[in-house]
Amino acid sequence: MNITIAGGHGQIAMHLHPILTSAGHKVNGLIRNPDHAEELEKAGASPVICDLENESDISAKVGKADAVVFAAGAGPGSGAKRKWTMDRDGALKLMEACKKNGIHRYVMISAMKVEEPRGNEVFQEYLKAKSEADAALRNSGLDFTIVRPGRLTDEAPTGLVSLAYDLPRGEIPRADVAAVVAECLENSASIGKQFDLTSGSTPINEAVSALGDG
Repeated sequence: MNITIAGGHGQIAMHLHPILTSAGHKVNGLIRNPDHAEELEKAGASPVICDLENESDISAKVGKADAVVFAAGAGPGSGAKRKWTMDRDGALKLMEACKKNGIHRYVMISAMKVEEPRGNEVFQEYLKAKSEADAALRNSGLDFTIVRPGRLTDEAPTGLVSLAYDLPRGEIPRADVAAVVAECLENSASIGKQFDLTSGSTPINEAVSALGDG
């Protein structure tokens, strides 16, 4: 497949690129900063300069992909305004690009329990923005998967997860999230599904395949 990843220099995306390219896929990573291009190339992805936050139409940058992944985000330390312009509006722009370019498959990296208010004022704006982006994707008509990981860590991946529509709060290495996203792109059982994701005891391929039973 040809896969375009928004937020191509993000921490999860940088784990995802080599997984996908080693499986024979061609990956384009959308990045705002040209200085990050070399790092993407080393990870196996082709960098595409795209200011997701400020460009109104990103369809030309997304290209004629078979699937897209939204792995972008305003990130820690950013203000409430950027939660909306990036975490929500960036995701919406990618949906519009999919419709314009005839792309059906869209995998969203979201977060656990975004409908439950918590944290400080800025974090609550982040949750609202992610919730609206997820809802828009569910109603988009695209072949969506919404992956909602728990607290992200930089621990080594285990390849073992818990995956269900609703889970208790937990944590998971970013590398395992990337592996789940890669499996979702390969496995049609994940289409039309939204699920929480934490570390657990089930191999990733089995956990994703089991989505087809629900």
